[in-house]
Amino acid sequence: MSFDDASCRRTARVSGDILVLNSGSSSIKFSLFGNGARVARDIEHATRLDHARALAIALEWVATLGPSRALAAVGHRVVHGGAHYSAPVMIDETVIRKLQALVPLAPLHQAHNLAGARAVSSVRPGVPQVACFDTAFHRTQSTTVQHYALPRALTASGIHRYGFHGLSYEYVAQRLHEMAPEVANGKVVIAHLGNGASLCAIKGGRSIDSTMGFTALDGVPMGTRCGALDPGVVLYWMSERGMSCAEISDVLYTHSGLLGMSEISNDMRILLKDASAEAQQAVDQFVYRVGSELGAMAAALGGLDALVFTGGIGEHAALVSERGHGRVRTATCASTGAADRGCGEEHLARFLARCRARRRSAW
Repeated sequence: MSFDDASCRRTARVSGDILVLNSGSSSIKFSLFGNGARVARDIEHATRLDHARALAIALEWVATLGPSRALAAVGHRVVHGGAHYSAPVMIDETVIRKLQALVPLAPLHQAHNLAGARAVSSVRPGVPQVACFDTAFHRTQSTTVQHYALPRALTASGIHRYGFHGLSYEYVAQRLHEMAPEVANGKVVIAHLGNGASLCAIKGGRSIDSTMGFTALDGVPMGTRCGALDPGVVLYWMSERGMSCAEISDVLYTHSGLLGMSEISNDMRILLKDASAEAQQAVDQFVYRVGSELGAMAAALGGLDALVFTGGIGEHAALVSERGHGRVRTATCASTGAADRGCGEEHLARFLARCRARRRSAW
């Protein structure tokens, strides 16, 4: 991974502990890297404490690890980097202002990501901070993939497909390369299936296409987000129902997806245990849409060598994973989840070994 400027490269080489934060609406997930070790913790319900207090608790915990711990830098997951940032960048007020302007494009995430950075500035003002973007991994996509069929002036203004979950995809692609490099260098689709869900077509470790676009609404249905939707529906709501922008945003981001379809829950675990027709329909539609998008990603690659599942649903809902990869004939199917079929990465290693022995083109 490259950095946008020389100051980032210098910061990346300093000695000491690196605190990595994923600041969300209801929790702060963090890992501490130092002395060749990694320790991960979550602080749930961060917004009840506010991000500054939650971060203070995290730093207090770091202090309990020993008096010799020195915090050298803090890294932040930031969902949207927009057109400005295609690689990690040092955070300053100019960066914060540019990222703040992107909050409407990722309203469930961006503001909370930035709140974490502001909290660090207030608690440890002298510590360097770096933003790492979910959108950056997809900047390798061609303009044919990134552009919408819109007037060129709108495209030039930044209205195009960015893609998301890039940090997850980059990590999974790296792990796959460590475990099965001959597979990782081929045509791979990674399905990041959780409360947020998307698929990414990867070739030679680089993003070729993905199911999300300008915002994190596009693609497959999610826990509370609608996924792909005919824009005419939004126009109809505005012209015939008189719905405001705020009302439409609320429906699309927080009352759709699995929750909206089932009117029961946004949690796949609950829906899989529920025998009602509504729950079954929500699960079936989710699986159908994953299968449809999987076919599109395979077409973008011109074939498929491996299908990798990750995320809460992909890792733990074996039934959904099996239904999903059963929709497309592949030469290799893999799961990164620790609970999928109960075997975790050991199972994946054995499974890949079997696949190598019988690998053939599926197209």
